[in-house]
Amino acid sequence: MRMIPMSLCVVVAAALAVPASAEENTLSEAEKKAGWTLLFDGETKEGWRNFKKDSISDGWVVKDGALVRAAGGAGDIITEGKYDNFELSLEYKISPEGNSGIMFLVTEDADRPWHTGPEIQVQDNVDGHDPQKAGWLYQLYKPRTDPATGEPADATRPVGEWNQVQLRVTESGCEINVNGVRYAQFKLGSDDWNRRVAQSKFANLEGFGKADEGHICLQDHGDEVAYRNIKIRELGPSGEAPEPIDGTLALKPVLAYPNLEWADWEPLDDRGRPEQFRAIVLTHAGDDSGRVFVAEQRGRIYVFDNSPDVTDSKVFIDLEDRVSYQDKQNEEGLLGLAFHPRYKENGEFFVYYTTKAKPNTSIISRFRVDPSDADKALPDSEEVIMEIKQPFWNHNGGTIGFGPDGYLYIGLGDGGSANDPYDNAQNLETLLGSILRIDVDRKENGNNYAIPGDNPFTHGEKERPEIFAYGLRNVWRLGFDRETGHLWAADVGQNLWEEINIVTNGGNYGWNRREGTHPFGNRVPAADANLIDPVWEYDHQVGKSITGGFVYRGKKLPELYGKYVYADYVSGKIWALDYDEEKKEVVSNMAIPSPKMPIVSFGEDAEGEIYFLMVTPNGKSVYTFEKE
Repeated sequence: MRMIPMSLCVVVAAALAVPASAEENTLSEAEKKAGWTLLFDGETKEGWRNFKKDSISDGWVVKDGALVRAAGGAGDIITEGKYDNFELSLEYKISPEGNSGIMFLVTEDADRPWHTGPEIQVQDNVDGHDPQKAGWLYQLYKPRTDPATGEPADATRPVGEWNQVQLRVTESGCEINVNGVRYAQFKLGSDDWNRRVAQSKFANLEGFGKADEGHICLQDHGDEVAYRNIKIRELGPSGEAPEPIDGTLALKPVLAYPNLEWADWEPLDDRGRPEQFRAIVLTHAGDDSGRVFVAEQRGRIYVFDNSPDVTDSKVFIDLEDRVSYQDKQNEEGLLGLAFHPRYKENGEFFVYYTTKAKPNTSIISRFRVDPSDADKALPDSEEVIMEIKQPFWNHNGGTIGFGPDGYLYIGLGDGGSANDPYDNAQNLETLLGSILRIDVDRKENGNNYAIPGDNPFTHGEKERPEIFAYGLRNVWRLGFDRETGHLWAADVGQNLWEEINIVTNGGNYGWNRREGTHPFGNRVPAADANLIDPVWEYDHQVGKSITGGFVYRGKKLPELYGKYVYADYVSGKIWALDYDEEKKEVVSNMAIPSPKMPIVSFGEDAEGEIYFLMVTPNGKSVYTFEKE
């Protein structure tokens, strides 16, 4: 986001200069659809008044799109409305040595707002005068200890920068996030809550933290502070939010191959324990054979005729002896499968998997089909194209696919753990947190691949030339629009936001400086970062783990044509996004009704018909859509 610094007013410290931007104090289409409303319009003080007053003082001013406590005698201000189950999001900028606070469930039957409303501390963490740091729930909850420092984690950005606070308060539980980093989870009235209150300075305040509903309060602590992008939405008691949709398509999920049996697969392992079938990729070979290939995460790839009446499958290749997979580390295993564009002539296909040979290591390998049997590949034909060391078992990405340019694209996660602890996604010296593009038809510089000449970092001294785009957390999954050639990638979020990107050569998609379009962590993006916004995002009250799909180009379901079909693994919801690529805006986001299905992957057949995959105990794992 590009901003031009402007002075607030002569009495406000220069570090509090508030940049003006037409994008501030507005709601995106996704936010509007998900129930968010503005508590501050960026132009007036409407909707706010002083505590126990009918109006708001002149000490609070609107300046450059921010609501600013700018002069003495401003006083604490509250929203005109009261809220019970809600989610609040706002940004603040604090002055040097400054202090303020955000209170919630404030009632006016006590002398001061803090007598009833818990307070999220706002202060300058470097030169502030309170041991309670920004983002802490005052005297009650603070972030977990950062192993690197031995101190409570600090995700706040320095004086002069904007910080975002997200607060959720519901009967089922409450949460505080600062710049996208989770600071606290708690439940009002719980034993833990009551114990902490009893040990705090609020112990003798009978009404503290007891109200079922109340106002939002911004505190006047005598220092300059600015607030903007103040947004709220009302939730259900369990935290459910409106689904961000424009309507519902008259489609339904059905088993694509209801009678299909997986060759040599048993629902029990060698020790008699239940073993789920983990279909992870569905694709075709582009060889006009009318076959479908399904990869299972433990290492087998199956082939069968693409007919709804099919009953038998064959094991195309069995790689279980070299694929590492454990249920407790279920983001490893066989994760990607792609057939060479000229497979019909050369019989080559490519696999992305976690190897047993080396801990936490991803392999991209070339294999070949048996020349004498089109339904059988040769395990001994493996040629390792690339090895990628992973610091952790999660965020492996794993989608591979050939683009219309004939190059192989590889989607990688940031290496795992949480928050991208090694800053991989913004580090062009590592492959992690990126989408790679390589030429598998040539070999150069001792590698079993070559670098396309128009890759964006081919001339850097330290940048990895394999990188096509970066700033990604965990691409799951990517796919090319077979009509436009555009590359779509869904990126799984951390704590608050899931996103969909159209990926361009050299693009930086912001992680871990941002999550979606929202601030993340205490590091500010470089001035020349040119971060690319997602085309769509949704928050974690809608879903918590996006599963990317494809732009539908089949013929059976004309109502889906041109729409990007995707889902959320946790909420089980399925959607179809209609995006105008010329205008660069979403036209609609439609729901596809389903019984909340935990979809792990989507696939396409040779005709462009779409399928989706689930992990199941009975092997009934491949679904498609039909008209309701």
